[in-house]
Formats: sequence, structure tokens, C-alpha cells
Amino acid sequence: MKSILGIGNALTDILAILPDDALLEKFHLPKGSMQHVDMETGDKIWNTIKPLGVHYVAGGSAANTITCTSIFGMPSGFIGKIGDDELGHLFQSDEEQYGVKCTLLKGEHSSGRSMVFVTGANAERTFAVYLGAALELVPEDLKPEFFQGYDYFHIEGYLVQNQALIRKAVEMAKAAGCTISIDMASYNVVESNCAFLHNLVEKYVDIVFANESESKAFTKIGDPRKALDEIASLCDIAVVKVGKDGSWVKGGDEVHFIEPWPGKAIDATGAGDTYAAGFLYAHSLGMPLRVCGEVGSIIAAKVVEVIGTKIDIPRWRDAKTEIKNLIAANSK
Repeated sequence: MKSILGIGNALTDILAILPDDALLEKFHLPKGSMQHVDMETGDKIWNTIKPLGVHYVAGGSAANTITCTSIFGMPSGFIGKIGDDELGHLFQSDEEQYGVKCTLLKGEHSSGRSMVFVTGANAERTFAVYLGAALELVPEDLKPEFFQGYDYFHIEGYLVQNQALIRKAVEMAKAAGCTISIDMASYNVVESNCAFLHNLVEKYVDIVFANESESKAFTKIGDPRKALDEIASLCDIAVVKVGKDGSWVKGGDEVHFIEPWPGKAIDATGAGDTYAAGFLYAHSLGMPLRVCGEVGSIIAAKVVEVIGTKIDIPRWRDAKTEIKNLIAANSK
């Protein structure tokens, strides 16, 4: 089985179900928004919600992807930075529970966290994100031996703002012989780092994952099918996800539209991360491009059926059965 290494922001998701909007108003968090907060505010919010019976789970885009690849059975590793604190230890133990080999460096600030508040009858989600120690990951932290023995290297787009870090990481990954993939992660990150991203994709990246808004920001093309062509001209494989409508995949002259797998969506958080995991898992098995997209679609359909980014055991069991049958049908 081929192996995969990821790099990203080591964040702990803290989920709290609130009886009303009082806490949101207290900390000036617009309902339904995603706000970045400083260390003082982040600590105040966390100490306020601790007594409410919150739920903790290791998060961050690349970490979500790597957790899934590990559950699929791929030897999986993750590079990130945490604080020497309770949340950092929670992140590490959660990742190791799923079999992920962690290289978690220690920063000076508190561990990063994404505090998620669920309010109202429609379970609307409001985010307060404190990146903390995750932001302290620097090029000097990276060592060639971190990358040795891995077949794939997966980057979350949120890190692209640290251009020196990412450039050193891809140079080391290429030297180690890795196939490099990137999830563009956010259209505003793409917009503010567009020239760097183009250079990165052209020189180092083999597989690009983008959603419709990210592909538009990267190519300046509004049609996702045409944006797919533009991205694929710069790398080996391009994937453009169009939400509940499915996804487009292209490699060379081969193009496929992947229908969305059936699922009762209640929360889209983590769908892109799990899609990437399924795609890369199937790719590591040498599956055809269409099957890679279908495996991504299957697993993404499972995560949107749960609140948060972690798929429960029954859904994992169903997904593995569906994927096993799909792969068997395409291995004859």
C-alpha cells in the first residue's frame, strides 16, 4: 500500500451546542459567520464554553484528509505545529488514535482551534478560529527525513499564505519522489496568492483539487468545465468540485463528470477534505481516473450526513463496502 504525508494547520475543532445567541452576541460573532480571533479572545471563548459539555475532534483541512486516508489503510503522516497544552495533546492523541504518524512541532502560542457554535432550530453554525501555534510553522522546521518513504504529499491551501514554507516543503517532497497534491481550500486565499499558486502548480504539483469558486479565482474563468481545462493544462490531474451537483476530473485528454453519490446532506463541512482522501486512495491503487472521482464522491456523501468532519462507524462500513465493490468491478 502506498503512503501519504500531509501538511497543514493543526487545529482542534470544538463543537458547542448553544441554547440561544447570547454567547455569540457577547463575543461579537455574527451568526453564521467565520471570524478569526486573537489569543486573548480565543482563550476567553474556550473557557466560557468548556462547562457546556463541548465535543473535541482533531481538525484542519489536511489533517481531515490524512485521517481518512489512514482509515482507508494507507500509511499516513502529518506535519503541523501545536502548543504545549491540553488542546495540543488532544489533537495528537486524536490523530494517533486513527493511526496517523504525527510530526507535531511545539510552538510558543496556544494550540490552534476552530470553535464551532450550533444555534437555532436549523442548527446554524458560527465559527471563531484562533490559529495560534499552527501559524508558527516555518521553513526552518522542515527536514528532508520528514518526507522520506512517502509516495504522496498533500498540502492544504490555507498554508499557501506562508509561501516560503510551502516552497521548501514541495522542494523536499519532490526530492523524496512524492506525487504532490494540493487542495486550494479557499477562494480568498487563491485570490491573494494567485501568482505564487500558478508557479507552484506549474513547477511542483501533480494533482489539484478546487471547488467552483476556487477554480474561478485561480483561472479567472467562471465556467467550471472550462476552468478544469485550464488547470489541467498546468498539472497531471485537475479536479473541480461543483458541490451537490458532483465534480469534474481531467487528466491529459481524459475527462469525466462524476455524479454526486446519494446522501442526505445536513452539513457540508469536510466534504472536500474527504473527497480528496477517497480520490488519492483510489489513485494510489492505480484505479482509472473516473473511479478515483467516484471513490471521492462516495466518501464525501457520507461526511455530509453527519455534523462535523468525522464519519461514524456505520457510515464508514457502508462506504468501504461500496468502494470495495466499485474497485473490484474495475479491477477485472
